[in-house]
Amino acid sequence: MNQTTASTWEQFQALLHKIKSYHEAVALMHWDLRTGAPKKGAQGRSEAIGVLMTEAFKLQTSDEMGKMLAELNSPAVFGQLDEIKQRIITVTQEEYERSVKIPPHKYQEYTELTALAETLWEDFKEKGDYAGFEPYLGQIVEKTSEFIDYWGPKATRYDTLLHLYEPDLTVEKLDQVFGQLRDRLVPLVKAINEASSQPQASFMNQLFDKGQQEKFGMFMLEQIGYDFEAGRVDESVHPFEITLNQGDVRITTSYMQDDVTFALFSSLHEGGHALYEQNVDSGLAGTPLGEGASMGIHESQSRLWENFIGRSREFWARYYGDLQQHFPEQLKDVTVDEFYKAINRVENSLIRIQADELTYNLHIIIRYEIEKQLFNEGLSVNDLPKVWNEKYQAYLGLTPPNDSLGVLQDVHWSGGSFGYFPSYALGNMYAAQIVHTMRKQLPNFDELIAEGNFAPIKEWLTEQIYKYGKSQKPAEIIKRVTGEDLNPDYLAEYLEQKYKAIYGLQ
Repeated sequence: MNQTTASTWEQFQALLHKIKSYHEAVALMHWDLRTGAPKKGAQGRSEAIGVLMTEAFKLQTSDEMGKMLAELNSPAVFGQLDEIKQRIITVTQEEYERSVKIPPHKYQEYTELTALAETLWEDFKEKGDYAGFEPYLGQIVEKTSEFIDYWGPKATRYDTLLHLYEPDLTVEKLDQVFGQLRDRLVPLVKAINEASSQPQASFMNQLFDKGQQEKFGMFMLEQIGYDFEAGRVDESVHPFEITLNQGDVRITTSYMQDDVTFALFSSLHEGGHALYEQNVDSGLAGTPLGEGASMGIHESQSRLWENFIGRSREFWARYYGDLQQHFPEQLKDVTVDEFYKAINRVENSLIRIQADELTYNLHIIIRYEIEKQLFNEGLSVNDLPKVWNEKYQAYLGLTPPNDSLGVLQDVHWSGGSFGYFPSYALGNMYAAQIVHTMRKQLPNFDELIAEGNFAPIKEWLTEQIYKYGKSQKPAEIIKRVTGEDLNPDYLAEYLEQKYKAIYGLQ
């Protein structure tokens, strides 16, 4: 690298650092809004977030950024740089080209609107007041559609949104893999519903002290390797993970006193996200590569720790005794086998984040189909509750009694995260494929879980996935780690094997 290029690279790094600093400040403000900030301050906070994010946006789309990218992308310069620097430039260039098409005042309006809507959503959800929330959601959908026009639609308008969360993902590809998965899972769900042997779970319908739930959740996070010196755990209406920087990766959970597993599995889920972020290579910290590769890969890690490990028989062979110590009266007459079957029982439900592993994917397909209708077929925001309820009846045989348990249950749309939901089902598929490979390379995988020895598993995931951050695309990661492209059959096979055993099916 010659002196001129070195100087440009240094200036480029300084500009990226400044943008990252704005984002960190805004992340902290978002965390505060959702973990106890005074409600009357929501409007003012949303405006402050809008101002800061717009300043970062202006830096991202500045003439200075454009000139530096042009110089660094020139063949004579780009070829001098190592692979990581090239990837940083490529990722920044893509973000620049996308963002520069949006007028700054439009971006600020959108940022303020979504920050406010995310906060107000909590009250509307609690009251089941979709009519009150609808004007905000309508504006968010309208502004998102404007952004699609600025960016230029891909094969479909919804493809443009999918690309934001999972690069190169398309409706065509999703229709294919979701179709394959649905064809395998629907007969399995039918067979389970007709099975003569059904797990007993009446013991779950008791009160479980919130304080004891919190202690057990903290214990489990410590067990899987969450670094409390580089994070913290708080309570929120909808559990989430948020990264301020690599040394400050926070998670939240939510407690239900009549369900001892809800907070636990939420903590393991968000803890999986956090393990990813805490273990990105330190050399990538502060750069556009210092985060997860995509939302699908991110969800593969949260679902891996929550389900493939946290809902396994081996996990509870090790930790059920600890749980009983926290709830001796409620669980004194319940065996570990009864508990394992109860937490893995399959039953159609209204709430996505409380769904079992099997039917969870149907919740995602419902949201995917609705989002496609919104952006590809002109579905009106006014009709969302009706369409939502119809799809729940068609897919799960249930109709929400109110919008709190229906269309208002997720925070995602209030933040403008259209195109995000498919990442959850993709995450399940990725996780199954990754675990299949891990079992071959760590033949004692099950024994490690039964011993509560998660260090080798975490180390394998760090070496194979975490440390790379965003330096590789999701498709590249899956191909490198597993030796093949995304294959939904691994998830179907895992679910068939697990649930046939639980329900005594052939």
